[in-house]
Amino acid sequence: MCQGLATFPITCLERAKDLKTRLGILLHKPELGHRIRTSSKLQLGSRRRDSSQDVLEWRESFDQLLKSKSGVTAFHTFLKTEFSEENLDFWLACEDFKKTRSKTKLASKANRIYEEFVQSEAPREVNIDHETREITRKNLSGATSTCFNEAQAKTRTLMEKDSYPRFLKSASYQDMTKQA
Repeated sequence: MCQGLATFPITCLERAKDLKTRLGILLHKPELGHRIRTSSKLQLGSRRRDSSQDVLEWRESFDQLLKSKSGVTAFHTFLKTEFSEENLDFWLACEDFKKTRSKTKLASKANRIYEEFVQSEAPREVNIDHETREITRKNLSGATSTCFNEAQAKTRTLMEKDSYPRFLKSASYQDMTKQA
């Protein structure tokens, strides 16, 4: 992430974490959260009958959420409130990457994804361990549609075990289920 992070006193790092937490809490306050909930409801689209059933199916499994276009949109909106949308963006970029057939495009897309999400200190760095990061870096030398599989799986597991349960408990999702 930040260069020289270890050189900062622990108190500065703790204050930064506290500030991030407070900002997250502000986004969940009812008077501020109204705009967030409204935008996620609007993003569900006008197919009220179809999406109502979708909304209820999202709690069945993380896969059900990811299969639904409106589910991905609502989950992305939620992740933005937690400042962790890069995980879903990386997962989606990998899904798109797997559909690429041209060898030339495959290599350029692989490098773009790696530079944006995987490499140390990337602008939108995902939370993966050093070993997975290194395996992914090595996979780039012969870019195939599977070169991000391990990193994508780790990111997916992180979202499923961490963010997804919080999404299901969030006020925005609870509001959606009440309307469904």
